[in-house]
Amino acid sequence: MRAIVAVLLVFASALWGQNATRAGRLHVEPPTLYNLGFEWSIEGDANRNASVAVEYRESGASQWRQGLPLLRMGGERVFRHREHLEYRVPHGFAGSILSLKPGTEYECRLTLSDPDGVEGQAVHTVKVRTRTEPKSYEGGRVLHVYPPGYEGPPKVEPHFTSLLQAYYGAGLGDWSVVWERRAQPGDTILLHAGLYKPERFNYVDPHMAPFDGQMWLTLKGTPERPITIKAAGDGEVVFDGDGNAVLWNMMASAWHIVEGITFRNTGVAIFAGQKEVGGAVGLTVRNCRFEEVGFGIWTEYAGSREFYIADNLFIGKLDRFRLIGWTGPMWASAGPYGSHPLSSYYAVKVYGPGHIIAHNAIAYFHDAIGISTYGTPEPDPERRASAIDIYNNDMHMLGDDFIETDGGVHNIRVFNNRGVNAAHGGYSAQPVFGGPAYFYRNLLYHVPSGVAFKFSAKPAGLYVWHNTIIGEHLISDPSSNMHFRNNLFLGRDTPGRGILRLANATEHWSSDYNGYRPNRGVRDQYLVLAPRPGQLLYEAKKEDWQAFATLEELRKATGQETHSIEVDFDIFERMTPPDPSKRHAAYHAMDLDFRLRPGSKAVDAGVRIPGVNDDFTGKAPDLGALEVGLPAPHYGPRWLTWQPFYR
Repeated sequence: MRAIVAVLLVFASALWGQNATRAGRLHVEPPTLYNLGFEWSIEGDANRNASVAVEYRESGASQWRQGLPLLRMGGERVFRHREHLEYRVPHGFAGSILSLKPGTEYECRLTLSDPDGVEGQAVHTVKVRTRTEPKSYEGGRVLHVYPPGYEGPPKVEPHFTSLLQAYYGAGLGDWSVVWERRAQPGDTILLHAGLYKPERFNYVDPHMAPFDGQMWLTLKGTPERPITIKAAGDGEVVFDGDGNAVLWNMMASAWHIVEGITFRNTGVAIFAGQKEVGGAVGLTVRNCRFEEVGFGIWTEYAGSREFYIADNLFIGKLDRFRLIGWTGPMWASAGPYGSHPLSSYYAVKVYGPGHIIAHNAIAYFHDAIGISTYGTPEPDPERRASAIDIYNNDMHMLGDDFIETDGGVHNIRVFNNRGVNAAHGGYSAQPVFGGPAYFYRNLLYHVPSGVAFKFSAKPAGLYVWHNTIIGEHLISDPSSNMHFRNNLFLGRDTPGRGILRLANATEHWSSDYNGYRPNRGVRDQYLVLAPRPGQLLYEAKKEDWQAFATLEELRKATGQETHSIEVDFDIFERMTPPDPSKRHAAYHAMDLDFRLRPGSKAVDAGVRIPGVNDDFTGKAPDLGALEVGLPAPHYGPRWLTWQPFYR
């Protein structure tokens, strides 16, 4: 008998050891202007009942504020057989403190708890300062550049005949790579009005970029003393690539500010990093125009970090008047090839930590904004796509998707964006490697595929909150650790489609406080993969799906959507859905009003989410992206006072 008791005690001790949590390393991610991100690795917690509470306050304040708890992750499979991608999310927690003040130091307290016990340091208190918008250094030299053939007021000294001459002191022809008078950290290069167009087939090109017209900008500023290249303010500064492949190559640069310049007629306007080769650090591009380009700003390098891409206008080369997808029979009627050529790819694509992509207006590209579909994340947390903010962008007429977080790892924050007309998907996670990826307060209109959120390649760790979607959410590839709150999904009466297809790979998911408008004439409105405890449905079969005609049926069967409601278009001040029979139509944001009608069913029907809807105006937060009584966000460049995309 004693032997049996001893065996049981050993077994219980081993089980307790597996369920107890062993605290590992806490990683504080690069801060952004408004958000802070954390990653905390653990071992144990086999029963997944550990949690991390988050509190924060401005340094010097006495009262702590509640933040969102960190997301428990670990063990989820992220895979796609076609590319031989197979990844297991490491065990731990990750999450963000949202909606903070720029340039402010915060004291953050993270507390790990587990009913089965915690080994190691269970509480971390750290101080982190949010960033401020990058500024030029005021104490450096000012170098003036005038285009060839300049005719105007007398030139200001010191002056140069090309950007590269001011930047490097470069010479002509073979001497264009003799760089003996380089710009210094803190210098400002002022470009005066005119056309800067390399004569790339001229051996003595006055712009010092013979043969390919590519301008390499490789110097190193510092965070305190960046190198600034900006328009002088005496008229438009235009860099024309003459149809070349790359105009500015900045993949070896550090801490540059590029401001007020027009880029046009080139394949890639600013190339900032090649995977496993090199990439820029601390690149700021703001208040610029990109016209007739194939690619705006592009880095694939894991070491690229802390870009600030803001208040720019990107105009690609896709069809202005018809929405055309890139593949598939549904687009065959749009043209002789059934798809658009890839003449303009992305406006902005990045990899690495700490990037901010905000207040840009983007139209006529394949995709507007993307994180590189990088594959297996680097083991070093300083070399992963984490702590990235994408917000207040205005997107129009995309051949594929609005925003892709497709290589993101932790704390990807996509919020306050407006997307109108995308052929294949709205907001994409294909995949995300653990998360969380936050999608909140985004607008979507006219995505004919019915894929509002393109969650594919088995992403893990997705928060979907407070979005207003005029269309369906229909995705069949299962995701892990996916959570929906306070969203509006309004169907367009698309023939044969329900309003929701929600694919969950594991039991760890939730959905509630949402509003749905079912499509008329369809029996199965809600199709759900709802795994039982311990069940995995990464590669689900047809019989694994459950179909429901009403929210009430879904609620009874799954226990989800307890507080969700069905709504109609009368919840809005004024909103007409896109015509599902006109998939190639082009709609315009100026004609759309996403505001809720006061007193409608969607008002005060949500739940509080710390850091996201603390400023709600009624008895409870409203559903959807826009709260009644609060001003709507400014979408696109803040210097634009007119609508950039119109008939």
